[in-house]
Amino acid sequence: MKNNGMSRRDALKFMGISPIAASVLAGTAGSSIAEASEDVKGKVIIVGGGAGALMALSRIKRAIKNPDITIIAPNEVHLYQPGQVFIGAGELKMEDIILDNNKYINQDEVTWIKDEVKEFDPENNSLTTRAGESIKYDYLVVATGVQYQYEKIKGLTKEDIGKNGITSVYLSDLEKGTAVGATATWDWFNELKEAAKTRKPKVIYTQPNTPIKCGGAPQKMLYLSADYLKRDGLSAEYSFVSSQAKLFSLPQVDKALHEVQERYDSIANKFQHHLQSIDVKAKKATFAHAYEVKEYDEDLEEDEIVSKVEQVVMDYDFIHVVPPMAPVDAVLASKLVNGAGWLDVDKKTLQHNRYKNVFGIGDVCGVPMGKTGGSARHQGPIVTKNLISQMKGEKLTATFDGYTVCPIKTQYGKIMMAEFNYEGPAPTMPFLAIEEPRYMWWAFDLYMLKPMYQYLMLTGRF
Repeated sequence: MKNNGMSRRDALKFMGISPIAASVLAGTAGSSIAEASEDVKGKVIIVGGGAGALMALSRIKRAIKNPDITIIAPNEVHLYQPGQVFIGAGELKMEDIILDNNKYINQDEVTWIKDEVKEFDPENNSLTTRAGESIKYDYLVVATGVQYQYEKIKGLTKEDIGKNGITSVYLSDLEKGTAVGATATWDWFNELKEAAKTRKPKVIYTQPNTPIKCGGAPQKMLYLSADYLKRDGLSAEYSFVSSQAKLFSLPQVDKALHEVQERYDSIANKFQHHLQSIDVKAKKATFAHAYEVKEYDEDLEEDEIVSKVEQVVMDYDFIHVVPPMAPVDAVLASKLVNGAGWLDVDKKTLQHNRYKNVFGIGDVCGVPMGKTGGSARHQGPIVTKNLISQMKGEKLTATFDGYTVCPIKTQYGKIMMAEFNYEGPAPTMPFLAIEEPRYMWWAFDLYMLKPMYQYLMLTGRF
């Protein structure tokens, strides 16, 4: 599919002279860490093989003289996960998002155990791998990401993805280096288009009641698939069914997304609806709808707000499922999690609240926001500086401001770049409104972000 007549080569030329590229490259030097400036001792173990783990590895390795670092990660193949949505929309192929972890984990400099952690024992500063190896550490960086809990949706299995009108762009296996959900979603786009040629199919897009990585992805698939049909004069009955109370947490972005929806024929928003089960054969999805009503209390002789839950069954022809998400089982079963089941780290220092020699980076962290690659990039320097301070016995001074970024694709060729932190909007380019969909953000996301990710972010230079 072509975007506004611009080829990939032309887009790259455009990005090479754009103010976006200039600002990115200008900021690169200032964000990188000086080579081997810290003479500290201690065995550091990093757990994970995704973006957060490699960003932490690169920065820590480059900051410490003669570092003693072990990374535990089973995957030699690395998935460039931001590309999965573009695969689902027909803009990229699977080979476009495959990277090689061997390029980022130098085994002459660090120890690489190609395995997973089965058990964490923070009381004894040790862990056990899937193969049964027990390993001690002085300092631990947890970067295990999330797991997709499709099994939490009754009646649905991973094997159903790509069949009977069901898809999920998220479905992937990082250890195997596959992203079958992305390719299945592109097929789903085309099946939906074929169906729309003879009728108006019913299409559901879900968002679960757990934190998710790339929080805007459920809406991205809605708008891209709707635009894919619109370009051929076709449409469907779209339903965005979300456990959330609104389209977006920031008021200006929420308002702008409602305006985006007006571009498409019929989008019905159903908020505070959590997907519980799917009848795959009958094509029925059951949601728990949480709501509040005002009822009169005769004993108190006054009105009170009562919370209620009802079961809502919806028919569909096509459904895009976003599964509940949680840390991997080894983290969930450990003493490392908080009451909500996420890695219990301070939201600013990213240091564990109880085990001071433990730090977190990326999606696994139990912080108010931050389940994006952009967050991990901002967390990398914080984890590195605070880890070194802890190794020195000094006060931790580096603070994470909660930065996250949500590039919401509102149509082919347009992206709303919603950047924000704990305080509110935090645009990299303050003179551009975050709620305005722009082509240059599309070009940036599709053509420039991956090279930046490969050569600057994963190497700890940006």
